[in-house]
Amino acid sequence: MKAADLSTVHWRKSTHSGTTGGDCVELAALPSQIAVRDSKNPDSPHLSFGRAAFGKALKEIRAGRHDL
Repeated sequence: MKAADLSTVHWRKSTHSGTTGGDCVELAALPSQIAVRDSKNPDSPHLSFGRAAFGKALKEIRAGRHDL
């Protein structure tokens, strides 16, 4: 599968990301998907999720089911 060109989309940093670096995640809303990337390495590959799947995963994360 060919990777989408996301160079022109608006990426939004997580509100849990600090200003001193560390673990940072950025999201971009696409027409039918949500793209996720590491803000420290924006040129690296990204992950894309269907909107429903991303919503379910986000709900589980907020509930603490995926804490490491």
